[in-house]
Amino acid sequence: MSSNKTAIQSAAAPAALGPYAQAITAGGFVFCAGQIPLDPGTGQVVAGGIAEQTRQVLANLRAVLRAAGSDLDRAVKTTVFLRDMNDFAAMNEVYGKPEYFGAVPPARSTVQVARLPRDVAVEIEVVALV
Repeated sequence: MSSNKTAIQSAAAPAALGPYAQAITAGGFVFCAGQIPLDPGTGQVVAGGIAEQTRQVLANLRAVLRAAGSDLDRAVKTTVFLRDMNDFAAMNEVYGKPEYFGAVPPARSTVQVARLPRDVAVEIEVVALV
């Protein structure tokens, strides 16, 4: 197994908000930093509630994964961070659509957090096969 790591950058997803990569590939995997619901064109949080925010987060993750030569259907693990666990059902309804993870969804952890960047409702990180 190679010990090399490569930073991944996609213009189709929001730029990193700090000193980190959108994703790193290493050892046959791509490790995506958490994405929040920013419109990559405007840099602004998308309008709407948890469903709209979840769709944007998944679109951002898909863009980063595709830049790495992968996609959401190759995800093996996700972590979902919610501002409010009462949003779980609405987030899960979007997240569970087969157009995202296909027939075999990844392992997942979902946690409520005190606060997220830009006070968004959801952030998701993913590990996928390259």
